[in-house]
Amino acid sequence: MMAAYRRDGSALARLEPEEPLRAAVWVDLYRPDEALSARVKAELGVEVPTLEDMEEIEVSNRLYREEGLEVMTAILPGALPNGAQDSGPVTFLLGPERLVTVRHHAPRPFETYPQRADRSSTGCGSTDRLFLGLIEEIVARLADHVEASDRALDALAARIYAGTEQSLTQAELEQALKATGRQGEVLARVRLGLLTLERMLSVFGLWSDARGEGKALRPHLKSTMRDLQALEEHADFLSGRVGLATDTTLGMVNLSQNQTVRILSVVATLFLPPTLIGTIYGMNFHFMPELDEVWGYPIALVAMLISALASWAYFKWRGWL
Repeated sequence: MMAAYRRDGSALARLEPEEPLRAAVWVDLYRPDEALSARVKAELGVEVPTLEDMEEIEVSNRLYREEGLEVMTAILPGALPNGAQDSGPVTFLLGPERLVTVRHHAPRPFETYPQRADRSSTGCGSTDRLFLGLIEEIVARLADHVEASDRALDALAARIYAGTEQSLTQAELEQALKATGRQGEVLARVRLGLLTLERMLSVFGLWSDARGEGKALRPHLKSTMRDLQALEEHADFLSGRVGLATDTTLGMVNLSQNQTVRILSVVATLFLPPTLIGTIYGMNFHFMPELDEVWGYPIALVAMLISALASWAYFKWRGWL
């Protein structure tokens, strides 16, 4: 699938089907197949990278120049076709006339930025400005993820630290542990996106200095870099909160399980003296005087009851119950 945009004053407008692709200033390719890649190659002269190329982890495969294009790849969180959230590579092919983006999942900023391009701090008067405006939208979206995780962790902490281990059931503790793990996954994806964006913008800054707008865009680039670094620190802080919440929840799960095991152990111990008495009188030796007495059976029952009550009283006195 492809979405192409042209300049419409200070904003972006969707390219009409009858307009040539060369009129576009931004071409966004979503899960391009061979036919679409061949069309982009024929009309724009741009070699569309495959998913395997985009997933390469070497810096030389993610940040390089080729045939007048600056090729930069970042790992961004987004939605998969089945609706699940995941991280995936997004490649930016930046040239003097247009920006081409290639992605195989759906980060939200690629849907929201075309309607807000005229409100970005850089505008979209050039491909460099368009690129930085899109990056600002991506950074803002990552900030939303961080803030949402912050609120979710606040709610989880309020539940976990509200009272003693009896305040939450075992099932509720398991749910809290899963919810905490999900927030940890979100923060991990955001952290990866921030790191790859920061590295990508560092290289873009070096390349843009050689162009006419490099100096004019430097304040915007520095501002975006500061935002990235601030979000990285916030994400690191929240990762620490995730670890603390996980440890606390696991501790409360262990306390809940230990309480159950302690009750079972005490109950089993209460029945040890009665079991001993019953075992002695169940040996059926011929010379056991109590076997011939009428009161033998009631006395044995009373002895079992008294031994159990004595054990219970001792445990209660020691504070084990």
